[in-house]
Amino acid sequence: MEGGDIYKASTSLGRSIRSGSSSIWRNNGIEAFSRSSRDEDDEEALKWAALEKLPTVARLRKGILASSQGGANEIDVFDIGWQERKALLERLVKVAEEDNEKFLLKLKNRIQRVGIEVPTIEVRFQHLNIDAQAYVGSNALPTIINFVTNIFESLLVEMGILSSRKKKLTILKDVSGIIKPGRMTLLLGPPSSGKTTLLLALAGKLDTALKCSGTVTYNGHEMNEFVPQRTAAYISQYDLHIGEMTVRETLAFSARCQGVGDRYDMLAELSRREKQANIKPDPDIDVFMKAAATEGQEVNVITDYILKILGLEVCADTMVGDEMLRGISGGQKKRVTTGEMLVGPAKALFMDEISTGLDSSTTFQIVNSLKQTVHILNGTAVISLLQPAPEAYDLFDDIILLSDGRIVYQGPREHVLSFFESMGFRCPERKGVADFLQEVTSRKDQMQYWARRDQPYRFVTADEFAEAFQSFHVGLQLEDELRTPFEKAKSHPAALTTKKYGVGKWELLKANVLREFLLMKRNSFVYIFIFMQLTFMAIVSMTLFFRTEMNRDSIADGGIYMGAIFFGLTMVMFNGMPEISMTVAKLPVFFKQRDLLFFPAWAYTLPRWILKIPITFIEVAIW
Repeated sequence: MEGGDIYKASTSLGRSIRSGSSSIWRNNGIEAFSRSSRDEDDEEALKWAALEKLPTVARLRKGILASSQGGANEIDVFDIGWQERKALLERLVKVAEEDNEKFLLKLKNRIQRVGIEVPTIEVRFQHLNIDAQAYVGSNALPTIINFVTNIFESLLVEMGILSSRKKKLTILKDVSGIIKPGRMTLLLGPPSSGKTTLLLALAGKLDTALKCSGTVTYNGHEMNEFVPQRTAAYISQYDLHIGEMTVRETLAFSARCQGVGDRYDMLAELSRREKQANIKPDPDIDVFMKAAATEGQEVNVITDYILKILGLEVCADTMVGDEMLRGISGGQKKRVTTGEMLVGPAKALFMDEISTGLDSSTTFQIVNSLKQTVHILNGTAVISLLQPAPEAYDLFDDIILLSDGRIVYQGPREHVLSFFESMGFRCPERKGVADFLQEVTSRKDQMQYWARRDQPYRFVTADEFAEAFQSFHVGLQLEDELRTPFEKAKSHPAALTTKKYGVGKWELLKANVLREFLLMKRNSFVYIFIFMQLTFMAIVSMTLFFRTEMNRDSIADGGIYMGAIFFGLTMVMFNGMPEISMTVAKLPVFFKQRDLLFFPAWAYTLPRWILKIPITFIEVAIW
């Protein structure tokens, strides 16, 4: 009995203690924590209210950013630091594979919440034919004799005296199709099937030496009605970069030259509508969008975001490298080529062999990130991949299969196998669909996929496949859509770019000056060596005239005097010869960026000339 009373007493005591302790936390602790959180919320609300009272231009440069100490501070997005950018991206996209989709959905929800329509681009190409005139055999070899002979021959051909020895090569033959926004399109085909030429034609970067017929339109507009090089981004399969720059500097320079596009105008309208509707956006999303819409920054938050989703953070501060300078790996360099265009505001992406040198896991990660962007933000993307893995293949919505310059199939991925089964070819169960599609049109590999054992096999050409596709239900639907023209009135005013360059002339000149100054610092050893060489030659030249008097009484003395001056002038002039090789090595990068309309030629050459003037003065002073 005593034990039972003790148990009851201890139980009741425990209950009273627990109830008392809970009441203590309920009355004091939780209230104290809630009061602290309320104070922080009230402080943030007051800062946001003060921000809303600013004029539109000032409001788009200010944001509320959470600090590492837990408070919220008002910042200028133009001067956002590296640590703040890193902390912001850690909160938004901590793990690219998991958080990127959530982040993009937040962006989309904020835009759609106030009824703003995201610009989209639909690309159509109809009856596209591309031919080339080229020398065949030994006449095509790049020798001096062939070069001179071809010049004289072309003159005689123009005069009508000779007939041309050039052969006509058909690259694309009567291809038509539609690239729809919000859908990922995979371009497949064996080598020399015309994939690169098709991508160049769609991006408006086709070589003028090629003979082209047919039409390519963006939202119903012809190529001469806008600037296709800035509306669309063509990502080449060749990695051309300046080796002395880091990965971060390469992407930052690209972002600075390409500008922000229509991001600023859209953000201004978004901010105005949110203010009218009394909507408070997510502070981190607000700061990110404002920082991404601010041009003129040396390093943009978009650069850090692209570095993260492409998996380039580990090598962001490593030199890109080249044949003479050790740098990043080939796969990382391929991702830099991709990121160089992704940091820009282009709404249509044409990517040529972006998976070369990458493992299947990295390719899947990059394609998956692009898929999320295209699906959520209604982008337009055509991606050419060489033998993609089944996991990467399944990420695409539409397939374009090219063979011998003809489109064999274009349409949803789900119907491509049924089309070839209707032609008598079946993909084996353990065979990758992408590999099957690239081999089924090949004369060497086609026979193994023949499924009609009761009928003798006969090689089916690409022309026969293309004709059969016209009567397939997907081909008939495509033909009906092409027959109905795109209404230009439905095109968003901000969808197509009409400005030739992304930023103003002064900003382009400033960006090139800073890049050239950076490269001069990275190549400082060359200039130090040149100064030392000049100093040594000057000392050697001085010793020739020890204990001599320079008389000016005779013609011979005048000749010696003029010879010394000429020798000095020659030394200073030829002392700059080592820079010629450095300039020539950077020419491919210059041609690429000039053709992509990053900057005009004068914005590249002026800084090189201006910044070399002090070097010349130093050389002359040393001599």
